[in-house]
Amino acid sequence: MNPTTTETTTAAPGPHRRGRRPALRASAAAIVLLAAAAIGCGPAQPAATASAPTATSGQGYLPGAKHVFIINLENKGYDGTWGPASTAPYLSQTLRGQGVLLNQYFGTAHNSQPNYVAQISGQGPNPQMQADCQTYSPFVGSGTASPGQAVGDGCVFPASVPTVAGQLTAAGKTWKGYMEDMGTPCRHPALGAVDDTQKAKVGDQYATRHNPFVYFAGITGSPDCAKNDVNLSALKADLASTATTPNLSMITPNLCHDGHDAPCVDGQPGGLASADEWLRQWVPAITSSPAFKQDGVLVVTFDESDGPQSDAAACCGETAGPNSPEPGITGPGGGRVGALVISPFTKGGTWSTTPYNHYSLLASIEDTFGLPYLGYAGAPGLNRFGLDVYNAGVQG
Repeated sequence: MNPTTTETTTAAPGPHRRGRRPALRASAAAIVLLAAAAIGCGPAQPAATASAPTATSGQGYLPGAKHVFIINLENKGYDGTWGPASTAPYLSQTLRGQGVLLNQYFGTAHNSQPNYVAQISGQGPNPQMQADCQTYSPFVGSGTASPGQAVGDGCVFPASVPTVAGQLTAAGKTWKGYMEDMGTPCRHPALGAVDDTQKAKVGDQYATRHNPFVYFAGITGSPDCAKNDVNLSALKADLASTATTPNLSMITPNLCHDGHDAPCVDGQPGGLASADEWLRQWVPAITSSPAFKQDGVLVVTFDESDGPQSDAAACCGETAGPNSPEPGITGPGGGRVGALVISPFTKGGTWSTTPYNHYSLLASIEDTFGLPYLGYAGAPGLNRFGLDVYNAGVQG
């Protein structure tokens, strides 16, 4: 991978602006997710231990953000979402004018489930994850590999495998997952059971595989899961004040509103059209909140492109992992999807051509909160958000 550079361009064609990113302060190496190691999930699982987080000083840029919001939509390639024929005009035009478009942002795997897992743990895919975890199976491990990868196969990682959620808790910060249609907090199948949320039902379009928190025993075995992994309906109340807004909010619409299904089981059109209508409702609730206005960052992205047969491209030096020779099933990655970053620290109607992926997103979250990098978030040379993203002070 090439050395990190930044590029910011205004919406009208013009010269790129390059610059070196200021060095970060040293990451807090003492923040290690060992507190959850004694917490299990259901029956005992074979041991697998991911190596300690990488305590690395980054080359990203910290603008002072304290509240990060991530919205994940589903299964759309870059051109279909952001191109002139997009059926999501609110996202591709209205919101696009409010933030910076990362036009070289990639998913890290196919199918959906490992992309969500990547964003909170830096773990790469294995065969059961690539199959979207049809069974809520325990991860059976045989050791570790660099960088911080649990070697083995299965879906529910043991408590020894760390997540950014555990990192935040250990650092005295807060996190929540907001899952539309989940109903019961921390909802997931019984360990070893078939996942009955693979197909939407009328009145229940929640998908376990789009909720990464429930694939880590360190979370599901803790009271934090019921407290922090909640139904989407809780978000608006939490946004009422800065004090009640989590430092990290991971937001997942249901199978219709995330663009996955088309048409939807309840008769809605689905696809980008339904995702766009959902964004019209929820994005203003976020961007008008006190926490966002003060120091917030909103990232809207997609888990993967249309599918492994159409786009399994990758960026950022992603290669075969210890558990899968092809993370994208037919190629090295999850395809080009793009991401939009909106913040008081970004300049509307701009874009960045710096390559990023879901591991970059995790690393950028960890930069924001001074945390060590987990798994592939600590890969050498991985780009993390810099002045190309936090460009409000950059003159085009």
